[in-house]
Amino acid sequence: MVDNEALYDICRRNLDIERPTYTNLNRLVAQIISSLTASLRFDGALNVDVTEFQTNLVPYPRIHFVVSSYAPVISAEKAYHEQLSVAEITNSAFEPASMLCKVDPRHGKYMAVCLMYRGDVVPKDVNAAVATIKTKRTIQFV
Repeated sequence: MVDNEALYDICRRNLDIERPTYTNLNRLVAQIISSLTASLRFDGALNVDVTEFQTNLVPYPRIHFVVSSYAPVISAEKAYHEQLSVAEITNSAFEPASMLCKVDPRHGKYMAVCLMYRGDVVPKDVNAAVATIKTKRTIQFV
């Protein structure tokens, strides 16, 4: 699910666009969909099919709304100067500011999570970031 209000906030806060247009929103959504479907277009050892998302994230047919987040969202100018660690990216994915719907996940519980990374990411770093989140109980699971 994607909410226009959340997209407007992301454009204002992260991309420094004072008055986002539909073009700005559409470009952001296109980037998100491109990232989601990258495993269909490129070869990789850990690629996943889109149907696997539904299988793994939707436990019951009536509970079929998946809330998405996208991190990091930074402007092209900042991308050259900021180097974020896997742990920072992982933590920011669970922040309300990264959610694509106006929802605060801290007031509920997760039933399942799927983290997708693109680029030069080492599985060891991902495992360490997830382990830190689990031990600190940053997010709540059912």
